[in-house]
Amino acid sequence: MATRQMTPEMTDEDDVIDLLLAQHALIRDLFDEVEQSSGRRRAEAFERLARLLAVHERAEEQVVHPKTRATIDGGDGVVADRLAEEDEARRLLGEIEENGTDAADFMDRLALLRGAVTAHARSEERYEFPQLRARTTEAERRKLAGKVKAAEDR
Repeated sequence: MATRQMTPEMTDEDDVIDLLLAQHALIRDLFDEVEQSSGRRRAEAFERLARLLAVHERAEEQVVHPKTRATIDGGDGVVADRLAEEDEARRLLGEIEENGTDAADFMDRLALLRGAVTAHARSEERYEFPQLRARTTEAERRKLAGKVKAAEDR
């Protein structure tokens, strides 16, 4: 199975929404890789997944959510809902990391994590991203993409 890089390639033309959508696709692919692997390969794939989830959420919290709060009507509520979803995913991720990929209930816990992460991404794609795209300019979204990339590199 081919291993994809941690974050999609970014150009000066990138839009923050497109970048985040590409990361959501990569996260889905990494879940598939974890589910389809075993032993050491599963542990390595899970480590990449956990790292990408952490970096992705940190960048959203530092860059995207503040813009949402400031830009869209009801932004505080939208962000509060996303943060609650992120907290649940973080809790599930922590349980898996504590027990390891060889735990008897790993696949069950991974399914719960995948469900939480998928629901969170779907909510972003439905409630947050379209409004951000509609209420920001291309130049603003390119600038935000650069900030997201910088936050992920820290």
